[in-house]
Amino acid sequence: MTALRDARKTGRTVSSRVFALLDAFSQERPALRLVELTAVTGLPVSTVHRIAAELVELGALKKGRDGTYRIGLRMWELGSLCPQPRTLRDVSLPFIHDLYEATAENVHLAVLDGDEVLYVERVWGPRSVGVASRVGGRQPLHVTGVGKVLLAYAPHELRQAVLAAGLKRYTPHTIVMPGLLMRALQEIRETGIARCAEELALGTASVAAPIHGPDGRVVAALSVVSHTVTHARSLAAVEPALRLAAKSISRELAKGYTGGPEVGGPPGTVTPIRSAAR
Repeated sequence: MTALRDARKTGRTVSSRVFALLDAFSQERPALRLVELTAVTGLPVSTVHRIAAELVELGALKKGRDGTYRIGLRMWELGSLCPQPRTLRDVSLPFIHDLYEATAENVHLAVLDGDEVLYVERVWGPRSVGVASRVGGRQPLHVTGVGKVLLAYAPHELRQAVLAAGLKRYTPHTIVMPGLLMRALQEIRETGIARCAEELALGTASVAAPIHGPDGRVVAALSVVSHTVTHARSLAAVEPALRLAAKSISRELAKGYTGGPEVGGPPGTVTPIRSAAR
């Protein structure tokens, strides 16, 4: 009842406070102390302490001996029960593994979530170049191969919104001029392939292709990410394998896929199960 009274005073519901606390955690902030949770959420320290204690008791959070909080296994368990988002990943996974076997490079499956790339799956091995991406992680649309594919097939309004927000530069090779990006997106729509070299991080390059749903709309993007040194000479071999994998996934989705992400629509999966071909 105390939490409910606090929520009424500030106009925030109890559930919104709980979600605000859980949403404070990220890849950059996997472990947070009480004072940090208070600062991130903007909630009173007494409220944060009470909610955090309840979430620890429920298994949604885990409190370490050093006083820091982390997301608990109960959250993973609940997330894994969502049936519709799993469909895209489950259908794609065999082809993702085949693509990895053919290239020995990082293979990513991603969907559009708002104005960001959301990574659904990643398979990699000991010879794969190190990348910053992770399952459930996000990246800007204009600096990744999968992002450019999703942006190329997105509604015109989204492309305009991304341009209006400004194109952040991450490396000297990042495309930050709207005209150049629009021409790149047009080329992707014409060729069905996106190429991205050292635009997000130096030393890495990617090639990506769209995945289509039963109605023909793009629902996801598939990419191979390699080291810049090997990317150029392996490009001719990677692109046919990538196209085949993307078309195969699209074909399987058309057989019985009844829902899930589409460009301009709700996101796909955020499964906490990471496949590692190690």
